[in-house]
Amino acid sequence: MIFGEKLKAERTKNGWSQEELAEKLFVSRQSVSKWENGQNYPGIEIIIKLSDLFGITIDELLRSDGGLTNKVIEESRQLAYPRLKFFFDVLIVAGSALLLFKLVVLALNQLTPLDVTMVGGSLFWNFGPLLLMICGGIGSGMLKEKYKQS
Repeated sequence: MIFGEKLKAERTKNGWSQEELAEKLFVSRQSVSKWENGQNYPGIEIIIKLSDLFGITIDELLRSDGGLTNKVIEESRQLAYPRLKFFFDVLIVAGSALLLFKLVVLALNQLTPLDVTMVGGSLFWNFGPLLLMICGGIGSGMLKEKYKQS
């Protein structure tokens, strides 16, 4: 039995309409209809709620439908390292911001009579932004490769 059939069977066994189940899950009736007709799959949060509502295991909901099982596996991989991904993204943004700041200061010094000095030395301002962006990019790339392998 595929997921849509299992969902419909459990819903009717409990005597609920699509509208009633949708209200319990805080989704639209159309979403429930699409799940039952195999046009779409719910996310993992909804699958957990369905498992609780019907009093059956997640395995009973997923095991019969390979497409849904693959979707859940993909979602779990995407959530594997969210904090580390965020850290590498912050490095890239910080490097970009420092580079932009340096370019603005250089433009101000060239185009106006202002003489703005950048504290930290030329080594920091020449290589700091580049180093941050490279480290962020390499780290993000390594996470992407690890995601593909798992």
